[in-house]
Amino acid sequence: MTGQASGTFEVKLDPQAPDASGVGRLTITKTFHGDLDGTSRGHMLAFSTGTPGSAGYVAMEQVTATLGGRSGTFVLQHTGTMNRGASSLSVTVVPDSGTGQLSGLSGTLAITIVDKQHRYRFEYTIADGN
Repeated sequence: MTGQASGTFEVKLDPQAPDASGVGRLTITKTFHGDLDGTSRGHMLAFSTGTPGSAGYVAMEQVTATLGGRSGTFVLQHTGTMNRGASSLSVTVVPDSGTGQLSGLSGTLAITIVDKQHRYRFEYTIADGN
């Protein structure tokens, strides 16, 4: 089964104690609305350089949700960079991380932010037999 899901989400980032390397650590909590309906919890590592607009982050979050009428969990892996203001972001389902009715899930999630409103578009496939 192949599908597309879209909607909005709220995100809460809670900074954690920094380490000596200067790498920031945060916990992530999200609530998804729309075609993907549920919550997630995760962790982020981030670093800002001395150059304005240059930074990077990685994150892992476990999503518990209903997608296309199926429920279960899966893990999203984020890799993001900003190169002097030009951003690049990849958010991908970790292979074989789906559970329950979302077993066999794969896909990519795109995030846009307009007027402080977070939106997602999720292109996904659930392997036959699931």
